[in-house]
Amino acid sequence: MNKNERKKQFAKNLKRIMVEMGLKPMASVLEPRFNLQNYGKDISPHGVAKWLRGESLPSYDKMITLAKVLNVQPNELQPDFKLKEEKQIKQEKIGYQNEELCKAFLSLSVEQKKIVREIILSFAQNNCSEMKK
Repeated sequence: MNKNERKKQFAKNLKRIMVEMGLKPMASVLEPRFNLQNYGKDISPHGVAKWLRGESLPSYDKMITLAKVLNVQPNELQPDFKLKEEKQIKQEKIGYQNEELCKAFLSLSVEQKKIVREIILSFAQNNCSEMKK
């Protein structure tokens, strides 16, 4: 199955599942439900509409979230979807440099870990505050 056929099949499955759930297969219905459960960057109604029209496929993470939102397995949306091993997902998300950083963190004493954790959380909290401005 080529990429365009995969997109069309995904859209067909997505619409069918939404209808079976009693939902109208519309971006305005799916987008807020999706974004409530998504931990990454929100998707726009336009992005969801592209899924429903078979113009694009969700990324791996978004496919996982979408399946949760619809209470189905990802391969019910996309039959050739393959779940990645947890280790593979962590490596992709963390990356080599951050993996080294995590190993270094784990080698610290309990007191050192506490200090580093407080610093990171402080930076993250300040970053979130600045992004809301």
